Amino acid sequence: MWGRLCQGLIREFGVRYFSTRGRAPAQDFAGVLLAGLAEDGGLYVPEFWPRFSTAEIRGLRGLPYAELAAAVMAPFVDGAVADLAALCADAYAGFAHPAVVPLQQLETGLFALELFHGPTLAFKDLAMQLLGRLFEQVLAGERLTIVGATSGDTGAAAIEALKGRRGIMIAILHPEGRVSEVQRRQMTTVAAANVGNIAIRGSFDDCQDLVKAMFADAKLRRELRLSAVNSINWARIAAQIPYYFAAALALGAPDRAVAFSVPTGNFGNVLAGWAAARMGLPVARLVVACNRNDILARYLAANDMSLRPVEPSLSPSMDIQVSSNFERLLFELLDRNPAETERIMLDFRAGGRMEVPEGAWRRMQGLFCGFALDDAGTEAEIGRLYRASGYLADPHSAIGIAGARARRAERGVPMIAAATAHPAKFAPTVERASGVCPALPARLADLYQRPERSVVVANDLAAVAAEVRALAGRNVAEGTIV
Repeated sequence: MWGRLCQGLIREFGVRYFSTRGRAPAQDFAGVLLAGLAEDGGLYVPEFWPRFSTAEIRGLRGLPYAELAAAVMAPFVDGAVADLAALCADAYAGFAHPAVVPLQQLETGLFALELFHGPTLAFKDLAMQLLGRLFEQVLAGERLTIVGATSGDTGAAAIEALKGRRGIMIAILHPEGRVSEVQRRQMTTVAAANVGNIAIRGSFDDCQDLVKAMFADAKLRRELRLSAVNSINWARIAAQIPYYFAAALALGAPDRAVAFSVPTGNFGNVLAGWAAARMGLPVARLVVACNRNDILARYLAANDMSLRPVEPSLSPSMDIQVSSNFERLLFELLDRNPAETERIMLDFRAGGRMEVPEGAWRRMQGLFCGFALDDAGTEAEIGRLYRASGYLADPHSAIGIAGARARRAERGVPMIAAATAHPAKFAPTVERASGVCPALPARLADLYQRPERSVVVANDLAAVAAEVRALAGRNVAEGTIV
C-alpha cells in the first residue's frame, strides 16, 4: 500500500532531496545526480524513505537483476530518467555472471554475495555502470567535469563507466603507492582522452578532502561544472540498494529475516543495506567489517569516533578514517536535525573526535555491530576459507566473511557477506595466504603490458585544481567534450 502511495506522490510531485546540513536548495533526482555534493558541504538525502509492503517485496521474487534494480530504484527516480528499466538492462548486460550478483554458500547459514562480476571486478561496477548511462541521459549534450577520490576500486569503475562518453571529462585522485597494482593499472591504462589520473602524495582521506575542497570553491565548481562519482553522490547509494534485495529474496525474504556483513571504509555500501531495511526488507543485523583502520568498529563498540593516522593495509580500499557517508546516517539518528548534524561534523573535522549523543549511538546499535581484523588475521582468514571450502576471497571479502562468522545473527537467520572484489585484484596476498594464485579474467590478461598514464601531484588544492583545469582545457580544445 505505502509503496503504491509513494509512487503516486512521486508521479504527481516528483521526489525531492535535501542536504543533511539544511542550507542548500532542494533538488530533484537529476539535480542531485549532477551536483554530487550539496553546496553547503552536506550530502543529499531523500525527503522521505519509501517503504514496500510485504506483498510488494514478494512480488519482486524471480525478477532478473536488471528488472529488480529498476523496481527498487523507481521510488527515488523522477521524470528526469525516461526509461530506468532500459538503462538498467543495458548497464548489467555485460556482467560476467547471468545472475549479476550470485550467492555462494560457504557453510551452513553463511553465504558470499559476489559483487565483482562487472568489468572492473569490484562491487563499484554495480552503481557506476548505471551512473554512466544516467549522466549521459540527464546531460543531453551539456558539459560536465567529474572529479572523484578512490582508495582503489571506485576510480577504475568510474573510468570504465565514463570513458569516451561525450560531454564528460573525468579526473580521479588516488593515493600514490596505496592501491594495489591491478587497481592502479585498471585506472592508468585507459587511453580515452576524457580520462585523467592524478596520484596524490598522501592518503585516501587527503584525496577525499581535496575533492570536497574543489566543490567548496564556488568559482571552480561553476567554471568546470563539477560533479562527483564517489558515494557522496546519492545516485551511487540508490544503485547499490537493489543487490541487498536480490540476496535477501534469494534466501526467503520477506518471509525470512537475513543479516549482512559488509567490508567498508567510506560507509556507502553498508548504508545502502540500511536503506534497504528502511524500505521494508527484513534485515536483522548489519555488520560493519573494518581492517586495522577500525574507527567505525571502535565507534560501534564504545561510541569512540576519534581520528587516528591512516595505516596502509592488505585491504587498501578500506584504508579510511573519515567515512563520508556516515553523515547521512548521523542525520537520521539525530531525527533529521540539519543544524545539529552540521555542528557535529564540523567539530569532528576541527577536533578529530565526533561527539554523538548517547541516545543516537544506542539506536544505531539496534541494527549495526562492528568487527575489525588486522592484516595477519586477514591472511589467516583467506587461508582458512580456502582450506575449508575451496573458496578464494580477496582481503576485503575475507574481512567481511570473518565478520559474518564472528557476529552471527540469531539462530535460523542466514548471514550474507558482501564479496566486494575479485581475488585476482590482490593476487600476491591471496597466493601468499592460500597457496593459489588467482588469474585475471581473459579480458584483462594483458593488463600488465598496457602503457600507463598518470601524473603525481602534491597534496595541494591549487596544484590539483590546475591539473583538472588543464585536462578539461585539452578536452575542449580537442573536441572530446563540448
